[in-house]
Amino acid sequence: MTSAPLVVLCLAYILGLLCTAFTWGGVVVLTLTGAIAAVLLLKVPFPRRIEVLKAGLQPRIWLIAGAIGFLATLYLPLREPQIGVNDISRFVAPADAPSQQQLVNVFGKVTSEPRLTRSNRIQFWFEPNQVIEIVGTSGSGGSDTAKTQTVTGKLYVTVPLLQGTGLYPGQRVEVTGRLYLPQPAANPGGFDFQAYLAREGTFAGLAGRQVNFLPSDRPQNWGMWQLRRRILRAQVRGLGVPEGPLLSAMVLGRRAVDLGHDIRERFIQVGLAHVLAASGFHVAVILGLVRAVTRRFSEKAQFGYGAAVLIIYVFVTGGSPSVLRAALMGCAALLAPLMQRQVNALGSLLLAATFLLIWNPLWIWDLGFQMSFLATLGLLVSTPPVLKRLDWLPPTIASLIAVPIAVSVWVLPLQLYNFGVLAPYSIGLNIVLSLPLAGITLGGFISAIAAAIWPLAGTAIAWLLYYPLKFTIAIVEFVSQLPGNSIATGTLSIVQLVILYGIVVSVWLIPWLHQKRRWLLGLLFAVGLVVVPVFYARTTVFQITALATRGDPVLVVQDRGKAIVINSGDDATARYSVLPFLRQQGVNQIDWAIATTPVNYRSGWYQVLDSLRVRLFSSPQIGPNETSDRPLLANLSDRKGSYHPLPIGQTLAVGKTAVQVVSLRPPVVQFQIQNQMWFLLGDLNPSEQSHLATAGSLLATENDESPLRVLWWSGEQLAPYLIEALEPSVAIASNDEIDPETERLLRRRNIQIYAIGREGAIQWNARDGFGSTLDPRDNENLFL
Repeated sequence: MTSAPLVVLCLAYILGLLCTAFTWGGVVVLTLTGAIAAVLLLKVPFPRRIEVLKAGLQPRIWLIAGAIGFLATLYLPLREPQIGVNDISRFVAPADAPSQQQLVNVFGKVTSEPRLTRSNRIQFWFEPNQVIEIVGTSGSGGSDTAKTQTVTGKLYVTVPLLQGTGLYPGQRVEVTGRLYLPQPAANPGGFDFQAYLAREGTFAGLAGRQVNFLPSDRPQNWGMWQLRRRILRAQVRGLGVPEGPLLSAMVLGRRAVDLGHDIRERFIQVGLAHVLAASGFHVAVILGLVRAVTRRFSEKAQFGYGAAVLIIYVFVTGGSPSVLRAALMGCAALLAPLMQRQVNALGSLLLAATFLLIWNPLWIWDLGFQMSFLATLGLLVSTPPVLKRLDWLPPTIASLIAVPIAVSVWVLPLQLYNFGVLAPYSIGLNIVLSLPLAGITLGGFISAIAAAIWPLAGTAIAWLLYYPLKFTIAIVEFVSQLPGNSIATGTLSIVQLVILYGIVVSVWLIPWLHQKRRWLLGLLFAVGLVVVPVFYARTTVFQITALATRGDPVLVVQDRGKAIVINSGDDATARYSVLPFLRQQGVNQIDWAIATTPVNYRSGWYQVLDSLRVRLFSSPQIGPNETSDRPLLANLSDRKGSYHPLPIGQTLAVGKTAVQVVSLRPPVVQFQIQNQMWFLLGDLNPSEQSHLATAGSLLATENDESPLRVLWWSGEQLAPYLIEALEPSVAIASNDEIDPETERLLRRRNIQIYAIGREGAIQWNARDGFGSTLDPRDNENLFL
C-alpha cells in the first residue's frame, strides 16, 4: 500500500476516536468518507481529482477509511475502564448511611511514587486486594466487629505527611481511612475529579489516616523509581531547592519528579510548561548524546544502544503518552540509516500516534498527548515557512524565533479551549530562554547519567548549572509579576476550536493562502473568532452565580463587562473554585470585591489579589479607623486598588448593586442586584431569627417592580415567621440536606428550592432563569 492510502486510513482512525465526543460520531465519519467516495465514483468535477487518483486514493480506500473510522467509535468505549464486580468502589457506604464515617482498613500495594499535595498530604496510587470494614464502635461494654471483603480495582489515596514517609512503589501496606466516591466539577470551570480518576481506571478514593507497613514486606532490590530517586537526590545535593527538583523535572518531566507547586505554576503561567514535560526535545538530546558516544560503532550498534537508552528513558520518566510518542519517532530516526532510507518526519509522527492510539485509544483525550502531537506537527510543517519569512536574520536567531511561533500557532487553540488563558509573553520568553534552557537540559542529562553511575559525579556536574538555573527562575518570576502576564479569554466552544484548526490546516495545505495578504486575512479572522464572542459576552451578559463552596457563601455577579465578587472563601476555595470560574468566564479584573466577614490570614482574597486586579475592595469595619486586615489592603494599594469600609448596619452602593451587613455574629448580609434581593443568612437560633424578622432592617424595595427575592442559608431549620418576613421566591441551601420541616414549608409556599451540596453551582440569567450545574440525582454529596 502506498503512503497516501495509509495516511488516509490513519487519519480516519484518529478522526473516529475524536468523533466519540459526539452522540452520532460514527455517522459523521461514515457520511464524510462516503461523500468523498461518491464524488470520486460519480466523477463529479473535483479540484485535483486526477492527482488524487494517481496517489492511489480510489473510492474503495475512502470506503475502507469510513469503516475504520466507524469501528474506532465503537472501539474506544470498549476500552474505557469499567467498574468490576469486586471493585472497591462498590463497598463505599452511601452518603446517607449511618456508617458513612466509619473507618476501613485496606490492604494492598503502592503502585506509584508518593507525591506532596498542596494541602501537605502525601498522595499515591494504590492497588487494594482486601478491605476490612469496622461495623460498630467500641465503647463501655461494647466491641467492634469486622467485615472482610476481597476487592479489586485501584485507589487514589492521601495520607498525612508523616504517615507517607518512606513509601515506595511495590510496597505492601495497610491503610486505615475513609472510602469516598469522587465527584464531578461542582462549579463551571472547576476540576472534574471524577473524570480524572476515571481516566486512570479509578472509581474511589481513600482519605487515609494511618499507614502500617506489613511485617512480611521486603524492600525491592531494583526498580526504576530507585533510579529516579538516585538522580533527584544527586541533583538536589548539588543545587538545593528549588533548583535541584527543577533540573530533575527538566530532564525527567514533572510527572516523574515531585516539583514544588509554586514554581511549577509559575512556569505554566508564563507559557513554559513544555520545559517541565518530557517530550521530543528530550529524546533528541538523548539521541544526540548516544550518537556522539557511539559514532565509531557500526550502524547496528548505534541503533541497539540508542533503542536501549530510549527504552530506559521511557521507563524512568513513567511512560507518559508524550514520551512514548517521542520515543517511537526517535526509534524511526535510528532505524532509517540502518535501512538506508530517508526519514519521513510527518509519516513517522502519524504512525506513532496511530500505533499508540491502537494500544490505548483513551489517550486521544490525554491533554499531554494532544499537546505533544500538535507541537511536533507545528514544528515540522510551520517552522520552514516562518524561517523563510525570517531569512533576513542570521540563521541561528531566525531559528530561535521561528520555533516558538510555529509551535504556538498549533497549540494555542487547544490551550484556549481547555484553560481559557493566554500568556502574552510566552513567545518572547521562549526566544530569550531557548539557548539557556537547551544548555541546562543538556547539562541535566549529563548529570543524570553520571548520577546513575556515581552520584557524587552527578552532584558535581549539577552544581555547575546553579547560576543558569538561578537566572532562569529569576526571569520566570519577573515575567510572572508583569502586568497582563496572564489574560483570561474564556474557554472556547468546540465549534470555535474546529474552525480555528480548520483555518490553521487550510493555511498549511492550500498554496493559494500562502501569500502574505491572504494568510494575514486568515489570522485576523481567527483573532476575531476568539475576541468578538468574548467582547459580546462582556458587554451583554448579566449573570449571577452562587458557587458551590464550603464556608462563606461565594457569589459572582457579571453585569455587562463588570464583575462583582462577594466573598472568596479560604485559600483552597479561591484557588480551585473562584479563580477557575473567573478564568472560564474571561474575567481579568474584579470591579468590586466584597468580604462580608472580617478577613483573616487564611482568606482566599490573598490568592485572588495575586491573580487579578481588584479596583474596589470592601470589608466590615470593626471599629473606628480599624479594618479587617491591613496586609491585604497594602497588597491592594500596591496594585492601585482602593478600599472602602463596609459599616455594619449601613448600605453601600456601587452602580446598581447595594450591600448591607446586618450583623457579623451571626452573619446576616443583604444584597440588592438590580431588581433582585439576596439574603445571606448564617446559622441563626430561634431568638436571632425572631429578631431579624421584626427588626425591619431589610433593604427597601418599594420602588422595585416585583423584585425577585432569593434566600441563601445553610439548610438548617428556619422559623415560619422568618420565611414569611423575607418572602423569598427562591431558596438556596449550602449543604446537601435541608431540614425536612423547613423544606415542606418552602414547598407549600411554592418556593423554588436548590441544594448546592447536591446540585453544584446555581446560576441565574435573564434568558434561562435559575439553573444548576449538576443533576442532583447523580450527585449525592459533593462535599464528601
